[in-house]
Amino acid sequence: MKKTILITGASSGFGEACARRFAAEGCDLVLCARRLQRLESLATSLSPSCRVHLQQLDVTDREAVAAFVDRLPEGFREIDVLVNNAGLALGMEPAHEADLDDWETMVDTNVKGLMRMTRQILPGMVARRRGHIVNIGSTAANWPYPGSNAYGGSKAFVKQFSRGLRADLLGTPVRVTTIEPGLAETEFSLVRLKGDEGKAKGVYSDTHPLSAEDIAETVYWVTSLPSHVNVNVMEVMPVCQGWGPMAIDRTLGDEV
Repeated sequence: MKKTILITGASSGFGEACARRFAAEGCDLVLCARRLQRLESLATSLSPSCRVHLQQLDVTDREAVAAFVDRLPEGFREIDVLVNNAGLALGMEPAHEADLDDWETMVDTNVKGLMRMTRQILPGMVARRRGHIVNIGSTAANWPYPGSNAYGGSKAFVKQFSRGLRADLLGTPVRVTTIEPGLAETEFSLVRLKGDEGKAKGVYSDTHPLSAEDIAETVYWVTSLPSHVNVNVMEVMPVCQGWGPMAIDRTLGDEV
């Protein structure tokens, strides 16, 4: 059966790559993002074998998300796969120096936006007794690092929320998967570092990071498995990345 795939944050990065991967299989696509012009450009380059509906959407706008399903045209309303990809990180400052506006933007997008989209699409999946929600998390949910504070917390929410969905959906055929990428080269660092291209490039210097296409292939794989198979969580890192020793500070002495 031909699937209809809904992807948030589809104008770049993982979302754009997922759109191209599913389009290559002839799936119908509902692509959402704040940057409509970027979506329009993407749509013109996709396989002609798939139908595409574009919708400008900011997942932090509760009213817009609430009206989302009603605005979908006939033929695009029965969503088979929801890829909750819209998300971002802002800033690398330690918690006591961080910008509270940045923290709230991450929560509004990574947490509230994901909840809102899920709440809009999930009832239809349950009623039709088919569907798959794929939430894009992060290794930052599991392995904190300096500056990860609110971002890591928001992605830890994604993991636990997804687990809660699986518990609620027991007895239905609806699947839920969290994909947790590690070091991946997209616009992520450029956004996080607020347009500083030099610093953003430095994040990936002398590494072979994951690409957006790597994650898109992972998303496609988990959704193409037999319907009785649910991949709960998949953590994905490039081979150049790993876990270091537990951090120890040796400067405080007897101060503590």
